[in-house]
Amino acid sequence: MASTQDRDSRGRQRGTDGSPGEAPGGTDLRTFAVRLRRMNGEINRLVHGFAADQGLHPTDVQALAAILDAEEPMTPGRLREHLGLTSGAVTACVDRLERAGHIRRVRESADRRVVHLHYAADAMAAARSWFRPLAQATDAARDRFTEAELSVVARFLAALNEEMATVGAARH
Repeated sequence: MASTQDRDSRGRQRGTDGSPGEAPGGTDLRTFAVRLRRMNGEINRLVHGFAADQGLHPTDVQALAAILDAEEPMTPGRLREHLGLTSGAVTACVDRLERAGHIRRVRESADRRVVHLHYAADAMAAARSWFRPLAQATDAARDRFTEAELSVVARFLAALNEEMATVGAARH
């Protein structure tokens, strides 16, 4: 009698119709999709709460995260590209963030036309306080895994982010 599950070329289980099947340990595509959507929903709930608490739009919080995570000083142009917004929308966002005390604009000393966006220290403290439960939940989850397992998770998340950036770039 044939099994209702077959394995694909990478050893993952597939249904007889070729669709992703439920693999032991929940590593099939559907399980990942459900878990990623749930995590995204929980993070969005926190982001929306922070935005409301601070009188900001959720996009403003995305901008703050982009400024915080940037490997080099963020400019309005790079922020526009990162968020996929128009120049006018980014200007309005930056104006709101500056008025609310979350960021400051700093002109580049070598070229006064270049503006760098910096996260204000006081605002960063407020964000850390608001998102502390997320950090604590992350620490609690991390404690349930070995360093080797966490290394694999970190590699997976980095690879997923790379793939998602490719998908986003292809659509624009």
